[in-house]
Amino acid sequence: MSEPVTPKKSWRPTRRQFLLGLGIGGAGALALGLPAMRLGVARAFDKGFSPSSDALDPTVWFELLPDDRVRLHLPKVEMGQGIHTALGQLAAEELEIPWERLEVVHATTAHGPVDNRGTSGSMTVVGLYQPLREAAATLREMLRTEAARQLGVPAASLVAAGGTLSVRDQPERTLRYGEVVARHTGTWEVPEQPPALKPVKDFQVIGQSMPRVDLEAKLTGQGVYGYDQRLPGMLYGATARPPRLGSTLRAAREGKARQQPGVVEVVIGKDFASVAATSREQAHAALAHLELEWTGGESLQQADVDALTTVKEGDGVIVQDEGDVAEHLGRGKQLSAEYRTPLAAHAHLEPQAALVEVKPERVRVWMATQSPGSIRKQLAKALEREEESIELVPTYLGGGFGRRLDAQAAIEAARLSQATGKPVHVGWTRAEEFRHGFFRPPTHHVLRASLESGRVQAFEHQQASGDVLFSLIPEAAAVVLGADPGSWRGATIRYALPHRRVRAQRVKLPVPTATWRGLGLLANTFALEGFMDELAHAAGEDPLAFRLKHLGEDELGRRFRKALEAVAKRAGWGSPTPEGRARGIACSVDAHTVVAQVAEVSVESGRPRVHRITCAVDCGLVINPDGATAQVEGGIMMALSSTLSERITLKDGQVEEENFHAYPLLTMREAPEIDTLLMGEGDKPLGMGEPPLGPVAAAVANALFTLTGKRLRTLPLKL
Repeated sequence: MSEPVTPKKSWRPTRRQFLLGLGIGGAGALALGLPAMRLGVARAFDKGFSPSSDALDPTVWFELLPDDRVRLHLPKVEMGQGIHTALGQLAAEELEIPWERLEVVHATTAHGPVDNRGTSGSMTVVGLYQPLREAAATLREMLRTEAARQLGVPAASLVAAGGTLSVRDQPERTLRYGEVVARHTGTWEVPEQPPALKPVKDFQVIGQSMPRVDLEAKLTGQGVYGYDQRLPGMLYGATARPPRLGSTLRAAREGKARQQPGVVEVVIGKDFASVAATSREQAHAALAHLELEWTGGESLQQADVDALTTVKEGDGVIVQDEGDVAEHLGRGKQLSAEYRTPLAAHAHLEPQAALVEVKPERVRVWMATQSPGSIRKQLAKALEREEESIELVPTYLGGGFGRRLDAQAAIEAARLSQATGKPVHVGWTRAEEFRHGFFRPPTHHVLRASLESGRVQAFEHQQASGDVLFSLIPEAAAVVLGADPGSWRGATIRYALPHRRVRAQRVKLPVPTATWRGLGLLANTFALEGFMDELAHAAGEDPLAFRLKHLGEDELGRRFRKALEAVAKRAGWGSPTPEGRARGIACSVDAHTVVAQVAEVSVESGRPRVHRITCAVDCGLVINPDGATAQVEGGIMMALSSTLSERITLKDGQVEEENFHAYPLLTMREAPEIDTLLMGEGDKPLGMGEPPLGPVAAAVANALFTLTGKRLRTLPLKL
């Protein structure tokens, strides 16, 4: 099937489109008054943007194969989060096909929908829930119309089920989907209006725990990751890295690199020097024989970064302002606290990797990336080629977490392939990944509040952070916005307080920082929910009851109340804990999903030990309960590892941690029991990938305070 279908237009801006629009139209926005404009933009980001709901050409998404299988080309990448399974369920539901006949593959930029937005932000299922179902339903109706013509019956008399179309009162008159396609001639008749979609009550596949579509390939080794991609006759590439953060290459000469074993080519450019060899080890060994002169660079120490990442009183951009904080903050009982979080690495299992084959007529790229469309654009610019001449084939990803938005590995491989005329694979080493990637930015939080008659009257949160999204957008847009929406994700105060204000301060650091799973969610929730616990204890109240008392009666307040009460009941809040243990509670909202958690902790050999985390998640319609539960568990484990042990430190301009021996992750022995309560309801899904990270650090720190009387305000938590 290849006839084009005109898509229905129904557009709303994504965050990225909104940011780029601001960059183009910043002067007009400034005329409205910068502070008011920034606050308005902040409110829009805080509420969230709806992804585009454009219906897409079903013949771009689907292939019907002769053996009655249906191949679904998905623009979103599978990086272990199970997204291909959930999206496959949407398609199977509307297509009326058996689950075992659905094959899900990554779309390439030459075959299938091209995704310029990337797989990120917990918006994949939310963004494709409507358009993918519409595309599948449109294809189903195109098959129905064609089958009716072939059988000589009205289309309305045909029933679609199990990958077949049968005459309602003559079940022996049946055509399989594959037969309909095989007998088709001419053009396909496309419905003038999008077909009606199934109501939730009729779902048979959506809402079920279906088997993972990528499981067999990964268990048997057939699934290929970017680091494992191979072509006959390919070479391996390596690039010289700066000795210090901020160093630039002033001069480079081949030296004796070309004479080293296995070396095929040495490529030196304005700001880079790379080697292609017959093995990865030979390529990296040859780098030591280049003659390089580096200039500049920061003799940076950790204390310098900490000093830079410090709130300047009254500085930054106001992103939430309700009531009169200045007037009421000094009344009643006053409390203040400071919280900090450090630089952190993504530490995904698979380092950056890309295989590129540059030929005169075309370029093919195999890469572990979260954003095929964006990488193709960057490659086209680097190679001075038309985008259409480049095909990017996404592979499986050994973890993403925001790190896979980087095109550097692909650009390095492309330069070497262009010079050698052969395919070149670049796979970063673990040390390169730790020392020369980008990091989660450090943060500093100053919180103040006033209590009167046991209630919070005024609450102020001042936050300082390195760049997150500002690393990915034009500086003009960053200047207009003033505060990075990624850095203050999760920073606004959700309790129904009469006077509340949040101020976000941008810190430009001499360290590359950008997206990390959840962006600022973990750090901001750690500060906000930790301080809310401090206020509860200062008021002499139970932390759960104190939170419930300060919730609003609006929809969000009711959802928070429901989640908090549910998680408290499930975790046994208020009942005795085993000896030597205590519980802590925290909550947050992200991507419209409300999460409440209770952590049960102890102290073993002077270190915090988390035994159990109970998590209630209000995430709307759940597509795959097993997949959603796995997302919760994975998010909690990642956040807990960051809470208890992860930190990047600097010394003399270098990152000290170069491998896992110096950057310990949470081990299976240390993993807590995780009890997940999915509370999703309604007719639409909400974000799922990142929201479970939010409350983890705060819940653990709050539990440790109850246990030890020590209020820990810096990650990782150390007693």
